[in-house]
Amino acid sequence: VQVVESGGGLVQPGGSLRLSCAVSGNILGFSTLAWFRQAPGEVRIRVASLTTTGVTNYLPSVEGRFTISRDNAKNTMYLQMNSLSPEDTAIYYCNTDPSDLAWGQGTQVTVSS
Repeated sequence: VQVVESGGGLVQPGGSLRLSCAVSGNILGFSTLAWFRQAPGEVRIRVASLTTTGVTNYLPSVEGRFTISRDNAKNTMYLQMNSLSPEDTAIYYCNTDPSDLAWGQGTQVTVSS
């Protein structure tokens, strides 16, 4: 199973982006999917997770600004990011939680004026 992240880019503070994660397999087979991010010089951390039953969990600093969702029919997961700040600048990755799949290339999100 492979994952391919997309949707990143350069955005001004306060802006929005929607990330997508295309999964090559049937995502119904994964109980929990998650988005992670890694900022320069820092470790990769989990940003948000979503179970097949709809339970979500967010990093406190993104709570209320980010929304994770999944489209099982399309085998795709999303991360809607609003009110972005420079602190959100990172490479964003998707994976299961815990991360059992091979990591993809990620998608770069840069928040800067």
